Amino acid sequence: MRIGELARITGTTPRALRHYEEAGLITSRRADNGYRIYDGSAAVRVRNIRELLAVGLTLDDVRAFSVCLDGDVAASPPSERGLRIARDRLAVLDARIAAQTRARDHLATALAQAADRRPAPAR
Repeated sequence: MRIGELARITGTTPRALRHYEEAGLITSRRADNGYRIYDGSAAVRVRNIRELLAVGLTLDDVRAFSVCLDGDVAASPPSERGLRIARDRLAVLDARIAAQTRARDHLATALAQAADRRPAPAR
């Protein structure tokens, strides 16, 4: 199938598919006219890549799961490396959430203080 069809059936974009290919996560062959042609099994692989990205992994992280991208990733027995990557990514996400929560709390406090300093409306 061509790149546009693969993008359509997997809910992604041709640009993302080219990016996955550059990262070595999917492969294609070239037709005589230069178009990328993907095997029908690429759809499962792309859906699994997108699912792993959706839970916060990076493309580099996803490479560690390449042996199971063609099947049911969730049902595959986890490797120690895969578990370590997932734990590390969870720690990164937790740190980002904590930083954003601190920034939000700081802004809320600053807004409350600014509202307290406003003069009463004129009558």
